[in-house]
Amino acid sequence: MTGGLIVSLYLCTLAFFLGLDVIRKVPPTLYGTLATGMGAAAAISLAVALPAAGATNTAAGAVLSVSAIAVASAGVVGGLVRSKRALRDRDGNGGEKQ
Repeated sequence: MTGGLIVSLYLCTLAFFLGLDVIRKVPPTLYGTLATGMGAAAAISLAVALPAAGATNTAAGAVLSVSAIAVASAGVVGGLVRSKRALRDRDGNGGEKQ
């Protein structure tokens, strides 16, 4: 393994566990706000991943670009769904139509 790959794996692992720790410490009242913010961050990463996908010339770059676009798209959709649910629950009717 090269030094750069080891550093990249270390940073990804560190980011994963740091993210889990942050999410565990967020109080339930802020889940909607956190989901909305993560949806916005996913939209920014999607805006960056799309041009990067067009600029790649290797098969590995194409696979990574497609996976980045898929994950970012899922984050955007998840953030929107969570925001919609939070707004529906805020109305106080529990999602029931009257």
